Amino acid sequence: MWNVMLALVWLAGAQEARTAAGGAGRAMTLDDFFKLGRLSDARISPDGKHVAYVVSDPSLVENRYVSNIWIVDVASGTASQLTRAPKRDRRPRWSPDGKYMMFESNRTGETQLWVLPVAGGEARQITQISTEASNGVWSPDGHKIAFVSGVWPEYSDKPFAQSDELNRKRKEEKEKNPVKAKVFSRLFYRHWDDYVEDRRQHIFVIDVDPATSKIPEPRDITPGDRDAFPTSSTFSGGDDYTFSPNSEWIVLTAVPVKDEAWNTRHELCRVSVRGGEAAWPALGTGSTGAEGAPVFSPDGKSLAFRAQRRAGFEADRWELFVAPCLPDGTLAGQAKSLSQKLDRSIDALVFAADGKLIAQVEENAGHALYSFAPGQEPARICGPVGMLGSLSVDAAGKVLAMTEARMNRPAEVAVVELQATAPLSPRLITRHNAPAFAGLSLPQPESLSVPVEGATMQMWLLKPPGFDPTKKWPLVYLVHGGPQGAWEDGWSWRWNPSLWAAQGYVVACPNPRGSTGFGQKFVDDISGDWGGKCYRDLMAGMDMLEKLPYIDKERMASAGASFGGYMMNWFQGNTTRFKTLITHCGVYNFDSMYATTEELWFDEWEHGGPPWGPNRNSYEKHSPHRLAANFKTPMLIIHNDLDFRVPVSEGHQLFTTLQRLGVPSKFINFPDEGHWVVKPRNSEYWHKEVFAWLARYAPPGAR
Repeated sequence: MWNVMLALVWLAGAQEARTAAGGAGRAMTLDDFFKLGRLSDARISPDGKHVAYVVSDPSLVENRYVSNIWIVDVASGTASQLTRAPKRDRRPRWSPDGKYMMFESNRTGETQLWVLPVAGGEARQITQISTEASNGVWSPDGHKIAFVSGVWPEYSDKPFAQSDELNRKRKEEKEKNPVKAKVFSRLFYRHWDDYVEDRRQHIFVIDVDPATSKIPEPRDITPGDRDAFPTSSTFSGGDDYTFSPNSEWIVLTAVPVKDEAWNTRHELCRVSVRGGEAAWPALGTGSTGAEGAPVFSPDGKSLAFRAQRRAGFEADRWELFVAPCLPDGTLAGQAKSLSQKLDRSIDALVFAADGKLIAQVEENAGHALYSFAPGQEPARICGPVGMLGSLSVDAAGKVLAMTEARMNRPAEVAVVELQATAPLSPRLITRHNAPAFAGLSLPQPESLSVPVEGATMQMWLLKPPGFDPTKKWPLVYLVHGGPQGAWEDGWSWRWNPSLWAAQGYVVACPNPRGSTGFGQKFVDDISGDWGGKCYRDLMAGMDMLEKLPYIDKERMASAGASFGGYMMNWFQGNTTRFKTLITHCGVYNFDSMYATTEELWFDEWEHGGPPWGPNRNSYEKHSPHRLAANFKTPMLIIHNDLDFRVPVSEGHQLFTTLQRLGVPSKFINFPDEGHWVVKPRNSEYWHKEVFAWLARYAPPGAR
């Protein structure tokens, strides 16, 4: 069992975030929070000397984000801005020779692909497609680029000029038509926060010469009525498709042919870059669950990918598989799991110089890097550290680039030199937000170990600036979403424990049963039992916290979103130990949730089938709406019109019930947001309302 150490702090040399709670510096404000740049998508150059990354800056005035691409020198840490469009430039991808940067941008009003000479020069547009272009990928020979576009499949077998014109006209007719009726003939017709209706995600290929100004004509290489790209981010593991070593084929992650709303059997398929195939042959990996994230070895002799064994279960363990292959991408032997003995999920993978695979793994509320090779045991080479993202490797397979965040520092760009002496650790090469953090007092997260039924629950504890242990402080108990998710040692732009602590609260972030990174059994223990062991774990965490001498039991509150929102609703019917509850986009009634959500596989796995099946009792047993007679705690509800994962009707039902019972309650609805509140002005309003409600029932500060 993992030995959790008290007061464990992972700072990785981030000097700007080292001011301890109670030390010098002032508390972070909401204004400070919105001045921080948001770094993402770190991509190392083929020669390993530079890393491209994206910086997104929120504009409260314009209520949007401006994103640009930056480049940092690996050796010196000198960073410079590569693009300066006042729009959104993102997803930088180096050409194989390192001379050009491809990226996607909406600088013309619609998202298209662009290329820019890294040594200097003007960016030029390389796609012009009415349904827009995204997720661009270079071929190994540098002469082709593939991208994704959502098209109406009935036009996809026609020549591009004709099909694109038909797509354009259909879009324009929909926009101009005063009748805004939507017509659905199957599931999915909407996803997360977008009505996709009957469009399909297809892969297109263009032949490119970055030195010329001509925009090439794309080829739809995945025609037909099937998505060639994951429609659910749950099954996304990177670029999700790749060129074969000879640049003539593409291996992609295909969505199930039918029943995709309740079927998770994503499979790897292979298609020619010349197109013309209406049916895509599966690669034949032998997998029975979802598979994806294909990556070819530098020598072209192996294909690596990740796969799940249990179909229908989105939170099943992702294993790392590798198979011998031919230059055209076909398999030349059986795929074998290299991570079967590692009780952790594979998040991202790359090939190293020696042919070994390096994978990013969520582990014990942080991230670790593991090395894998056939016939060898998995070996941890780094971590667990903070929260890693966008893992990439140079052409020689010697230097890894990534983003690395901590609970008290947003993501910065980091590298790991694989040839360095062990133990390896990410080395930060950017300090983009250091000036904004100067003079701030940020909490040092402590890791607590909570004994629960037959297991151990890890829990983070953050103390407010100016913390004095001789005084009494209010507590906020934050429950994460998922439920197959976790509070990691990472920064969040939506639910930020450091920002909550800065208001004058002790903040606890528990990882109860169902949390990821602590073994698959710990994950599985939530299924069919949302209000059972997980709830008891959370109460055990509260029992420990209430024994701390500085916790004011008369000023305790709890909040959560998604599954965390569900748990607030379950708390409402099962405990009165909190002075107030804040629920964001949480499930209230499992019956209505099933009939209105889009990913049916989730509910069917969690409850053992649809609500009319033999496991009907599972929907009733842990549904908060059954316990309405017990509701007493003042509650703030946030639920949004574009939330198609946990539809807004859940919030309406809860608010109606609380009002009818006379329980103090308030309902905030964002008609232009989905499962999350992401627009800058909306996020600012959200934070102010949440903190004001919190202060009303659990006033901040010491007593």
